Amino acid sequence: MPTQAIQPRRLARPELGSSTASPTRAMALLQKGFRPFFLGAAAFAALALPLWLLVFSGLSTSAGGAVFPVPMYWHAHEMIYGFALAVIAGFLLTAAGNWTGRETLVGAPLGALVALWATGRLMLLAPVTSELWRSAAILVDLAFAPLLALAVGRPIVAAKSRRNFGFLAMLLGFSVGNLLMHLGALGLVPSGLDLGSKLGVYLTLLAIVVVSGRVVPMFTRNATKDERIRSLPTLERASIIAVLLVIAADLAPVPATVRALVALLAGTLVLLRARHWGFRVSFQQPLLWILHVGHAWIPAGLLLKGMSLLGASWAGWWLHALTVGSIGMLTLGMMVRVTLGHTGRMLAAPKSAVLAFIALSAAAPLRVAGPVLFPAAYLPTLVVVGTLWSLAFIAFLVACAPMLLRPRVDGRPG
Repeated sequence: MPTQAIQPRRLARPELGSSTASPTRAMALLQKGFRPFFLGAAAFAALALPLWLLVFSGLSTSAGGAVFPVPMYWHAHEMIYGFALAVIAGFLLTAAGNWTGRETLVGAPLGALVALWATGRLMLLAPVTSELWRSAAILVDLAFAPLLALAVGRPIVAAKSRRNFGFLAMLLGFSVGNLLMHLGALGLVPSGLDLGSKLGVYLTLLAIVVVSGRVVPMFTRNATKDERIRSLPTLERASIIAVLLVIAADLAPVPATVRALVALLAGTLVLLRARHWGFRVSFQQPLLWILHVGHAWIPAGLLLKGMSLLGASWAGWWLHALTVGSIGMLTLGMMVRVTLGHTGRMLAAPKSAVLAFIALSAAAPLRVAGPVLFPAAYLPTLVVVGTLWSLAFIAFLVACAPMLLRPRVDGRPG
């Protein structure tokens, strides 16, 4: 999505509230989807985890009570359908314009979509328990993913960009997963909370598998000028299919042994596909190594999942390898890179961004291994992990919020 990844074509006829006004005459924040959604996602990530830790430690009860009586499910819902989906929204609303030559949302329509997302976060958080409030909160939250799919889908379908139709199916999948969680919370679908949270995590994982396969080797080759770096198309396709099989096996009544073998296969394929991506040379630049390390957590999480299903208790925290490790680090790395590239700046990570990368790089292994190594200090371990996570996204805001709030430095629109 950054300028090195996909060279933007000249935009054709604008759609869905696009604006031809220059950034000096319109709010820079609403010039492109990545601006408000990256800003909102990072702020929400920095605040939501400390709040969850307060609830988890028994110091607070105000988290999700309006819709999710069990706070754990509020935490799961908001990390997926709040934070991760906001990052995906910023990415797709920006990338779809480059892919198709057609605008998605800018200006007031973009502001309305952001307001809808933010309102959903506030309504699900508010400690109001009336049925009217609960119904309104659910409807507001459920409206976001379908409207996002419409905004992204119109230019993709109009341009017949078949390569990217899968992202539309993914957004519809998020709509289904979110609905399942709400139906589960209402008691209408007994397994809805677990199914919806699993589906959301796996769809986010699938998105980053697809996107990382497109951009990580290209970014590394472009930055290092190492012509040996390349993708292996057969392994790329096999990896995506294997991850789809993991999703299908986990959501269907499949024996644990079969699910384990599928996860082990997927982890192995995702690991092998990156063997020519230039992992070693990536450590020359923070904008590269954060993506490579984040990607490495994908096969780590899948392999740990397989071993856990086969009875290895020490591998039981595999889910956080995928969430804190792969999703957290790859979204953070991509947000910094996209912010730099799409605001007309050089692709060099600011010091605050590097500190964010280091903080999240420390949080991921501690979240996965900490409960095994320090079982008696589970809560303190969570506090440290949560602090590192929040500091990472606060550091992102310090580094990138001024860029997101100001016009491009090169004077171009966007």
